[in-house]
Amino acid sequence: MVARQLDEQIGGRFPVGQRLRVLDVGMGRGAQALRLARAGHQVTGVEQDAKLIAAAREELAGEPEGIRERVRLVESDGRDTGVHFLPGSFDVVLCHGVLMHIEEPDPMLAGLARMLAPGGLLSLLVCNGDALAMRPGLSGDWAGALSAFDTTAHLPHPRTTSDDGEGPVRPGTDVRADRLSDLTATLAGIGAPLHTWYGVRVFTDTAKDEAQIPADVGTLLAVEERAGKTDPYRSVAALLHLCGVRG
Repeated sequence: MVARQLDEQIGGRFPVGQRLRVLDVGMGRGAQALRLARAGHQVTGVEQDAKLIAAAREELAGEPEGIRERVRLVESDGRDTGVHFLPGSFDVVLCHGVLMHIEEPDPMLAGLARMLAPGGLLSLLVCNGDALAMRPGLSGDWAGALSAFDTTAHLPHPRTTSDDGEGPVRPGTDVRADRLSDLTATLAGIGAPLHTWYGVRVFTDTAKDEAQIPADVGTLLAVEERAGKTDPYRSVAALLHLCGVRG
């Protein structure tokens, strides 16, 4: 879903065929970075987990030379982008499944916004702080649902990967969630106001990891894609995908 939504935003903002400069902060194993490199873009992936960046390097090694040349991998914390890159160096900045692990995300977000060239796209994937009661409520955990209404602390799903296949959600750790209104205000304050937003995992969030992929998976994806951009469904999604644009 995130890849489809991101492609929709890139296609609507940049000329067809333009080779974009992409920064993927918290790239995990590099699924999104490699996908964009295969599409012809110049991608810089940043990851602080040594095991994940090693896995990304191994995956990259199996790609054709032309794609390998378009990818640069940096082992670093996404909060120090200003140390590695000049302001305005990128057309697209991705930060998927990272903010949930950072107690005070505003300084990092401001740094990411500075990395964008004018008109550049900032793509964030976060836990939805306005819908934390949905999962326990649908599971019949009434006490858990009741306590979730007034918090942005989030006990993660047993899944160990984010929606776009990266891997920021680590088993046994609590993560935090963000509310749409708070992030909207933050993005406006850092010069990359919210352009559009989507819900991710509207109907499928309670599916078990071991659940079989249905035969009509294409229809399932179509339903999730439609719900992710339609009110009121998108507001109760497990994750939010926010797209800001640098002024």
